[in-house]
Amino acid sequence: MPRTVAGKRAAFRELHAAGCFTLPNPWDIGSARYLQQLGFKALATTSSGLAWSLGHADNTLSRDTVLAHLRVIVQATDLPVNADFENGFGADPAGVAESVRLAVETGVAGLSIEDSTGDAGTPQFPVDVAVERLAAARRAIDDTGGDTLLVGRAENFVVGSTDLDDTIARLNAYAAAGADCLYAPGIKTREQIEAVVRAVAPKPVNLLIGATSSFTVQDVAALGVRRVSVGGGLARAAWGGFISAAQGLAEGRFDGFAGAANGGTLNGLFGDGA
Repeated sequence: MPRTVAGKRAAFRELHAAGCFTLPNPWDIGSARYLQQLGFKALATTSSGLAWSLGHADNTLSRDTVLAHLRVIVQATDLPVNADFENGFGADPAGVAESVRLAVETGVAGLSIEDSTGDAGTPQFPVDVAVERLAAARRAIDDTGGDTLLVGRAENFVVGSTDLDDTIARLNAYAAAGADCLYAPGIKTREQIEAVVRAVAPKPVNLLIGATSSFTVQDVAALGVRRVSVGGGLARAAWGGFISAAQGLAEGRFDGFAGAANGGTLNGLFGDGA
């Protein structure tokens, strides 16, 4: 039987209680349903994967477009879905709260709020402002029942500020403001990962591994990471195959189809629409 929204959210919280799980990022119905068939326990949306599929750059889509996408992905799978909700789509904390309320209504089991501004000159909100925005998200979730998981993201390493001490200070501030899970995309080394896990314990940590890595899931689990997401990694892999085949075709070659999936296999996967 299909899971209820409450059931998905309860299952998602349970995944964060112990162990380590992989949280892959689909960008459309087909990729979401295929990942479910592979046996993953939960999924997360990807702002970049969605934007590229619509012919836009990352972080340029409207709130309405993102909300519509969240509804589509939630309805496409029985798995819990964590929303990549960018910086909360609000000019101020009240705006973030309203956007989070709308996101919760889509049925997502969790959502992340970044501290990025979108301004290249000042790429991160000051800590106190970022805390106010995250606290507003927390209140909005609590006002809707409190069962949606809130992820606080420190974007330091993404925007080029590799100050680990500031990253950790931000994550701790977001934890104090009500984040259930902490996330510093861009940290890569064993030392960085261990420092973040240790600093925010016992709250769970999400680690981004969106490219080839010497780490396995077992390796990062041993470091104390609770969940591993890939961001736009799967979307970029798909685009890599498409670009290679399309460029070959433009040059009069057909060798780019060598690694293509079999049409019969795909029809078999999706033949019943499930």
